[in-house]
Amino acid sequence: MRRSVGIPLALGIGLAILVLALAVGWQILVLDDPRPLTQGLSTRDWVMLILGGIFFALVLAGLVALSAWLVREMRLNQRQRAFLDAVTHEMRTPLASLRLYLDTLGRHDPDPEQRRAFLGRMQRDVDRLDHTVEQVLHAARAEEHRRGLPREQVLLIPLLDECIEELRSRHELPASAVQLDVRSSAAVRGNRAELAVVFRNLLENAVQYSDAPVEIRVRVSPKGDDRVDVAISDRGIGIPAQELRKIFQRFYRTGRDVQRTAVGLGLGLFIVRSLVRRQGGRVVARSEGSGAGSRFVVTLRAASELAAEPA
Repeated sequence: MRRSVGIPLALGIGLAILVLALAVGWQILVLDDPRPLTQGLSTRDWVMLILGGIFFALVLAGLVALSAWLVREMRLNQRQRAFLDAVTHEMRTPLASLRLYLDTLGRHDPDPEQRRAFLGRMQRDVDRLDHTVEQVLHAARAEEHRRGLPREQVLLIPLLDECIEELRSRHELPASAVQLDVRSSAAVRGNRAELAVVFRNLLENAVQYSDAPVEIRVRVSPKGDDRVDVAISDRGIGIPAQELRKIFQRFYRTGRDVQRTAVGLGLGLFIVRSLVRRQGGRVVARSEGSGAGSRFVVTLRAASELAAEPA
């Protein structure tokens, strides 16, 4: 990736230096006779100098902008190719597993215990396919523009309990692996289904990027400006400081080593940011660096604001 991006970047820098050198040379040629400098420049000389400087500045700015755009598009294209590879992997792997188990069940008559084991693994493969399809659909809908903000009142504690219990069941985690710290009963306004997608994605990421034993803390606390914070912390691999803002981009996955070892499409955090914004809230990522775990804070509007606004 660095080599393919470095070529247009080096070319753009080289051309910018060339344009700058031509601009300086042109100014020297215009003023090759020192007499106008001592006697004063004529109106024609001033016009040529000013127009020439403006034109060279515009060419230089356009060249820099074009180079930056080209590098950005190449990186996006690379992330899209990585996304297609990830989708292919996420689809083919469970499908191949399902086919194997179905062939085994069709050709042989396993005992009841083995049959139950096969059915359990097939169910997990179906859940994995369903999750992949849902992520793609959520990403496609995440940037749809809606008029007005959601006004539905959502109780956070039952919603978070539901998401946490689902996570524990899916990954067979003990009760101590995910703990909910509630400072006060909180209600926010938003779309309950979309908030469920937000918290499921953040909890799934916390498990996916954590080594055993998994330790996740979910903390709900009110803020003084009619907002409620939901912080999801883990003790996983952490996030480098230079990537904290990039991780919410579409198709972005932090680190090459992580891309090779962790499953996923690079859409989860993009979906989280888009859906949180649609609720009128915001989400930030914090981490002390690699190996130090990470913390995602979702700030939502308190439901108490409903009484202050006209219906």
